Amino acid sequence: MVARLRALWQGTRASYWFYPALFTLLAAVLAIVTVWLDGHGAADWLTGHQWVERARPEGARNVLNVISGSMIGVASTVFSITIAAVVYASGSYGPRLLANFMEDRGNQLSLATFIATFVYAVMVLRVVRDAYETSGDAGFVPQLSLLIATSLMGLSIAVLVYFLNHVPASIRINAVLEGIGSRLVHAVRDRFPDDCRQDAEGDPPQGAPVSATATGYIQIIDFSGLDRIARDAGCRIELRLRPGDFVHPDVVLLAVVGARPDEAMAERLRDCFSCGAMRSPAQDIEFLIDELVEIALRALSPGINDPFTAVTAMHWLGAATAEIGQRDLRGGPDRGDYDWNRVVPLPDDFDHFVRRGFGGIRPAAATSPIAAAQFLDCLMGAASTLTLHARRARLRQEGALLIEQARIDLAGPSLHELEARYCDFARAMKDGTHERLLS
Repeated sequence: MVARLRALWQGTRASYWFYPALFTLLAAVLAIVTVWLDGHGAADWLTGHQWVERARPEGARNVLNVISGSMIGVASTVFSITIAAVVYASGSYGPRLLANFMEDRGNQLSLATFIATFVYAVMVLRVVRDAYETSGDAGFVPQLSLLIATSLMGLSIAVLVYFLNHVPASIRINAVLEGIGSRLVHAVRDRFPDDCRQDAEGDPPQGAPVSATATGYIQIIDFSGLDRIARDAGCRIELRLRPGDFVHPDVVLLAVVGARPDEAMAERLRDCFSCGAMRSPAQDIEFLIDELVEIALRALSPGINDPFTAVTAMHWLGAATAEIGQRDLRGGPDRGDYDWNRVVPLPDDFDHFVRRGFGGIRPAAATSPIAAAQFLDCLMGAASTLTLHARRARLRQEGALLIEQARIDLAGPSLHELEARYCDFARAMKDGTHERLLS
């Protein structure tokens, strides 16, 4: 249940309705409070100054009509621009990046600000009264509420200027890659905080299997919930899948070692897994790696032929690979309060991440002399910080696979230059030197 609630909360925060709905509610409450304060004389201090001109009913209506009408028009325009930008970005960089733009707080908060200002102005407008509509001589004009509505309009103008700069800046490919790469590097540091000592070796599968009953991608795993179940049953739980894997009924989720799970226990174990129609980067580092790989592959496709975008993607992938290579890769994706001896995540070794990242780009990079040369350079950069010989050897092997593929796809001077570059790469990797290859 906890896993499902966490997945629901993440999906809610990544929607375009949550913050507008929240701000709308807050604006309505604020309007009710400020109108009440106006009705009880809280604005007398404001109108008591000679330099403050007291608003009349007709003028207040005009101001609030202008604010409400303009804000709902701006909100509609902002939403249209946002959708157009999202469609462009997902079509140009890949549909998997749609979630990144949906989660953009700048777009969400901008839309929420305009809608909240509209709601506040309408709520205040409804209480403005002329003299003949009230028992007073001058009618009722909520002076404090009108001042706040005008201030919100000024804030909305500032937000609009920010939005007009934010949207084109956020869909630039370098900004997109920086966002994904930075998030990936931070996710690696959070998931694997300890320095590497040795590569973990997986034990052969054992235990009583528990299969899935749902269909979809694993989005969230409640490791703390699994730990409580294992502690109560006096057993060990070994996961057979990781966040981001696709499951369907009868696919084994985990194995219980030291106990025989009945149907009630199996159902409790399944409740610790949240499945959905799409992957989520919350516990899924591979999802961010796949996004970088997808951008690089699309850039190297014959229809686009943009090797420099692919090079930027490989630079961020190399930075992430260097971080992964320095880390102890044991432990699960959720650094919660649970005992790793009772809940054993599916191990992620260094080879797994290299194959997922550079291994995915390698076939396309081998077709481009520029991308292939930078591929070797990124491997060199990633290896420069590694201390485990086996992990450096794995990167050296990836370079050998690249040149093997390039001998099939390239010919002539381009292949000769890449061969010379690979000789420098192999010699440096073998000797343990870490000088970057010459451009």
